[in-house]
Amino acid sequence: MSQSKHMTVLDSKVPVSAVVILAAVFGFGLFVVGYDQGHLLSLVIGEQAFKDLYIHELTHDMRHAAGFPCH
Repeated sequence: MSQSKHMTVLDSKVPVSAVVILAAVFGFGLFVVGYDQGHLLSLVIGEQAFKDLYIHELTHDMRHAAGFPCH
């Protein structure tokens, strides 16, 4: 009994818009983890965000693991 194998090759490409959106999400995440010192929450709670550093404290260990110095 003879068996034939068929191979289907799909030509799928990643949409450019998906790459742009992913790059934007990555850039925003990099800012939040690496550089935010109260700037993001200052839009909502004002000057108190620069004193409390909520996001800094939330991402503190992740900053060090990624190689960002923060103190």
